[in-house]
Amino acid sequence: MKLLTIEELSLHFGGVTALCNVSLQVNKGEILAIIGPNGAGKTSLLNCISGLYRPSAGRIIFQGRDITRLPPHRRAQLGISRTFQNIELFKHLSVLDNIMLGRHVHMRAGVLSGGLYWGLAQREEVAHRRRVEEIIDFLEIESVRQKPVGMLAYGLQKRVELGRALALEPELLLLDEPMAGMNAEEKEDMARFILDIAEEWGTTMILIEHDMGVVMDISDRVVVFDFGRKIAEGVPAEVQANPRVIEAYLGQQMGVER
Repeated sequence: MKLLTIEELSLHFGGVTALCNVSLQVNKGEILAIIGPNGAGKTSLLNCISGLYRPSAGRIIFQGRDITRLPPHRRAQLGISRTFQNIELFKHLSVLDNIMLGRHVHMRAGVLSGGLYWGLAQREEVAHRRRVEEIIDFLEIESVRQKPVGMLAYGLQKRVELGRALALEPELLLLDEPMAGMNAEEKEDMARFILDIAEEWGTTMILIEHDMGVVMDISDRVVVFDFGRKIAEGVPAEVQANPRVIEAYLGQQMGVER
């Protein structure tokens, strides 16, 4: 079943083409990896899907609905969540409070009841905190739940950002280099969490990642970008053996001259 369809998407910044006639489909429940050199258009695609960028041409269809012109908050309400290359957390707030912010699309209490903390607002607070605590347990960060995020090690901050994205309970989770800057042990933990999210929660994911070992191990399919164009698509083994992909990208990863 198709969850997301990208149809001939293009994105231009003045005379610069970030994306050129990109088409792809994402199946419900799969982990789709997008790889390619720096500047290939990978993050630009996620920005178009999440609504941060408005494409110059083409369409984005999510669960059968055209969302190309919807603002970011409406896409979040429909079930699209994301993490960022650079950590985007409130460093002075606790782990629990940062993840709690991801519940905003599910909150229904008005300003008055929220300010007085009674009725619906109180019941919502209890229910949302229970869900956040489940995510904290899942990501194995119980010991730091009350600590300010700014005091945490980098790898733990990455987990908190993943937790905030999960708090939205997304149908589609966009992961923009979730393992960038991590050591081998931290990468192993993050890969395990991503696989568990897919298996236990059934969440569909689009993953941008430069570590080819991770990509080939955890992805169901791989799409390759170069200079804003899709140059290959398939299961990991097919993509890894594609001569065009090796020339454009994998050769650089393996130390082969281009």
